[in-house]
Amino acid sequence: MTRRPAPATSEEARIIRLGEREIPVVLRRSARRTFALQIDDRGVRVSVPHLARETDIERFVVGHGRWLLDKLAARGERRPPRLFEPIDGARFPLLGEDCRLRREAAGRGGRWRAGADGVEELVLGAAHEPRTAMVRALRKRALPWFSERVAEYSFRLGRGAPAVRLSSARTRWGSCSASSGIRLHWRLIHLRPALIDYVVAHEVAHLAEMNHSPRFWAVVAALYPDWKAARNELRNAGRSLPLIEASASDELLNED
Repeated sequence: MTRRPAPATSEEARIIRLGEREIPVVLRRSARRTFALQIDDRGVRVSVPHLARETDIERFVVGHGRWLLDKLAARGERRPPRLFEPIDGARFPLLGEDCRLRREAAGRGGRWRAGADGVEELVLGAAHEPRTAMVRALRKRALPWFSERVAEYSFRLGRGAPAVRLSSARTRWGSCSASSGIRLHWRLIHLRPALIDYVVAHEVAHLAEMNHSPRFWAVVAALYPDWKAARNELRNAGRSLPLIEASASDELLNED
C-alpha cells in the first residue's frame, strides 16, 4: 500500500480576539503533535497539528490569553535590545563566566587566551568584520563542547550519540530529529554549563520519547533531576545574552 505524502506545512494570518483587543497571529499547521504559542520580534505564532479543529485552536489561544496579553505588554514596555559593541575591552559571558574581547591591528580570525588578570579573552584581528569573526569564534568553541555533553547524556540514556549541529533558530534553544540528530543554538555557549546541560538532557530525552508526554518528562527527570528549576531559569536567560548579531532574537522561549 502506498502511503500518502504528509500535507505541506502552511501558514495563515489570523486575528484572535481577547476581550476588547484584537491580536494578529500567524497560524502554522505542520506535522507536529502538540499546540504551541510563541512570541518574538515577528509577532505571535500559533503552531498546531495539520488536523487541529478551529474550536480547539481558539480554546487553546483563549486559554493562554492572560499569558499572551502579559507578554505583549511586557514587550511593549521593554526597551529595544541593544547590540553588543565589539570594542576592545568589551565584556561578554562565556560558559557563565566573564570573558573579555580584545581587538588587535594584526592577525586574522579569533583566538582564545588567558588575560594577565586570569580573565579569558577572545582576541580578534583587524582582517575581518568583528561581529562575524566573534560569532565564528563562539560557534567554533560551542560545537565540541555541545558534542561532548550530548555524548555524555546519550551514554546515560543508553543510546548512541547522534549527530550534533549548531542552530541559529529565533525561538528555540534546541531540537531533535530521528533523521538529522540534535541541533543546539550556538548562543547557549554564553550560559553556565548546568543550564546548557539541561537543554542537552531535554533534547537527548527525545531520542527515547519524540514528544512531550509524561513519559518524556520522566526521562528528562532521570537524566537531569533538577530540570524544573533549570527550565524556569532558562526562560529568562535569553534576555540577558549579548546581541552580537542584529538578526538575533532577545527572547528564546522554548527548548524545542
